[in-house]
Amino acid sequence: MALNISPFHQQPPYIHSFSISFSFWGKKKKPKFKAMGVDYYNILKVNRTVSDEDLKKAYKKLAMKWHPDKNIASTDDKVAESKFKQISEAYYVLSDPKKRQIYDLYGEEGLKSGQFDESSPTFRGTTKSSSKFRFDPRDADEIFAEFFYGSDGGGRRKGNPGGVLRNSNQKSVRKAETVENKLSCSLEELYKGSKRKMQISRIVLDDSGKPGTLEEILPIHIKPGWKKGTKITFPEKGNQEPGVAPGDLIFVVDEKPHDVFKRDGNDLVFTKRITLLEALTGKTIKVVTLDGRNLAIPLTDVIKPGHEEVIPNEGMPISKEPGKKGNLRIKIDIKFPSRLTGEQKSDLKKVFGGGRVDD
Repeated sequence: MALNISPFHQQPPYIHSFSISFSFWGKKKKPKFKAMGVDYYNILKVNRTVSDEDLKKAYKKLAMKWHPDKNIASTDDKVAESKFKQISEAYYVLSDPKKRQIYDLYGEEGLKSGQFDESSPTFRGTTKSSSKFRFDPRDADEIFAEFFYGSDGGGRRKGNPGGVLRNSNQKSVRKAETVENKLSCSLEELYKGSKRKMQISRIVLDDSGKPGTLEEILPIHIKPGWKKGTKITFPEKGNQEPGVAPGDLIFVVDEKPHDVFKRDGNDLVFTKRITLLEALTGKTIKVVTLDGRNLAIPLTDVIKPGHEEVIPNEGMPISKEPGKKGNLRIKIDIKFPSRLTGEQKSDLKKVFGGGRVDD
């Protein structure tokens, strides 16, 4: 696959509201709230009588469209992330008969209220206990991974050996080989974030199955704090082969060496060499940050060999914790004189009192 770098919202889901009343064994209770909330059917663009199979098709189509990895370079990536979460929650609710029944009767607010008795005639539970139904939300990525790949029981995606994709019916479908390409990024890009456009050329099949070449430009939004090894996946943007699903295209972040800083996890390490005199008498170290700010760090104490000055929150952004950064660690390298004159030695003895250190 040839790759070249070229420099070159959605309306909120329909909100519905309606009045409700609760019916329990032997008595009725007046509603304690008015049901309001998200219209899950509208989010998935299906009607209220949708079958399980059509529900799966709707989720698959929309999840592929709005998955954050596919919209990672979009200027509306936050919108895509929000849409993906809404789509996943809608499918999570409507694909479960118990949740769907409560939602159909009482809406989102009722579903999440925890007020429903599983033994109520309006909910056909099998137990006669008065246990409450509890809505436990799930992570959108876990729902996606379980739908497309199955899960290992902890919501983590299983391996996909041999390019086999599991669809919602758990049937194995062969996929073309995944294509991986290195995405080299400067430390400044990984600190501030950046936008790239990648030109790709891939093999596609026409309606008759004849292979041809398709050129596309894929936008990538490099987010602040990404690390070497971060993967950006474009589902089914790899090569096509007869009789199999298209492969995925993955870009793997690689970090270019920097002239001043070295990255250590979320920390930035900066080595500064000072003289012995500066180590003893003090010095102000000046640092230009990756976003162009000037820092002045005063060293007022006597600096010993191996000293490291730590400046909190001046390291790399932490991608999973917006607003937080690692530390800037300044490693001090003390330059000792290669030789001293007799007069210099005598002066030093006078300064330090000629004392001795007992073993």
